[in-house]
Amino acid sequence: MSAPSPITTHVLDTHLGKPAAGMAVVLEKRDGAGNWAEIASGETNSDGRILDWLAGQQREAGVYKISFATDPYFEKQGLTCFYPSVSFEFRIENLDEHYHVPLLISAHGMSTYRGS
Repeated sequence: MSAPSPITTHVLDTHLGKPAAGMAVVLEKRDGAGNWAEIASGETNSDGRILDWLAGQQREAGVYKISFATDPYFEKQGLTCFYPSVSFEFRIENLDEHYHVPLLISAHGMSTYRGS
């Protein structure tokens, strides 16, 4: 059995008050030269989660970027959103910790935090 992913995400649609299923998400890592390299991608499951990124892989310190494709998600609901995509960077320093990066999203607002 492989180790759980060191990085996970969960997207909650605050407009609907439920998980944001079917949203495309990309995870990137910045290299020493400052360039971004995609290391994982996926789509949120029925509970709005991606739990299997990097499963079984060693954690690496560094700066990561997570990007959520919000426009296509809201278009499926017949909505135009203010944030056509949401991307943010975060840092991994402690290699023994799990990094959970949730997103709370509506068509006109968003918030994130370091989860557990």
